[in-house]
Amino acid sequence: MASFSRRIRREIIEMAYCSGGPHVGSALSCADILATLYGAELRLDPWHDRDIFILSKAHASISLYAALAARGIMPPEMLATYCQEGGLLPAHLDRQTGYGVECSAGSLGHGFSIGLGMAFGFKRQRSPRRVFIVIGDGECQEGSVWEGALFAPRQGLDNVTVIMDYNNLQAYGRPAEICSFEPIAPKWEAFGWHVCRADGHDHGSLLDALHEESRGKPKIIIARTTKGKGVSFMENELVWHYYIVTQEHRAKALEEIG
Repeated sequence: MASFSRRIRREIIEMAYCSGGPHVGSALSCADILATLYGAELRLDPWHDRDIFILSKAHASISLYAALAARGIMPPEMLATYCQEGGLLPAHLDRQTGYGVECSAGSLGHGFSIGLGMAFGFKRQRSPRRVFIVIGDGECQEGSVWEGALFAPRQGLDNVTVIMDYNNLQAYGRPAEICSFEPIAPKWEAFGWHVCRADGHDHGSLLDALHEESRGKPKIIIARTTKGKGVSFMENELVWHYYIVTQEHRAKALEEIG
């Protein structure tokens, strides 16, 4: 799985460099989470009956594109079209691009609500399909997230697992400086969720949390991560929410990732 993560990170750097696009720090933050899901957890065969994965923090779309290509779902040559004139892959997720992108998203909290709706539908159909959603910590400042948090336990959605990518650094500062949501675990517990914690860069820790019994409740995994993880000069640096990858950055980043 380490090689899966490394491949995702390399593709993130290449797409960010070739497109001149932002959000590379946010994408690197969730690379290990996506590698764990696509490398070991999601049931994708048969495709028509697959588990659903939604990246609600859709500004980190390049991490999902890279994971889909590494998993063999998206043709790797599509990655070169990211944010290019006439290209197929936009900066925020568009379901019409197909190839494993399950929903269009961009506004914070949007993908979370869509995922809960899908989980509700599967429940009504008595389908064994599961829904996994990655949200950013900044999304926990959105009212729509808490509306969904109320809805899911009420409907008994034990088929949904949310992973909170808690890198503690959003676009303009620390969440505590913008609009603090701590203590976060007691809030989710009070809404009726099963809460567990994980190291978001440790595949074993993530798998342990994914397999923890939720006792009939929807589950949220609060995964501690580092923005820009894997590239020393990007790690935990606010500027890399929007900063552009230059040729020099690219060379140094790829050398560190290996």
